[in-house]
Amino acid sequence: MVADNTNKSPADESPAVESLHKEQADKARDLKEGKLEEGLEDTFPASDPVSVTNPGQPGAPEE
Repeated sequence: MVADNTNKSPADESPAVESLHKEQADKARDLKEGKLEEGLEDTFPASDPVSVTNPGQPGAPEE
């Protein structure tokens, strides 16, 4: 019989899995912060701050 892992809650995860998820989240956050910092440094001094979000295509019609 195969174990069904689809109904496990995050509280049921092993310490190793919890550690892995935390490490992945930290790495993603650090990457995002690094890209933002790089953008700020590349555009300094500037009158408009760097945006963290992608606004899409300029002038594109709304759907």
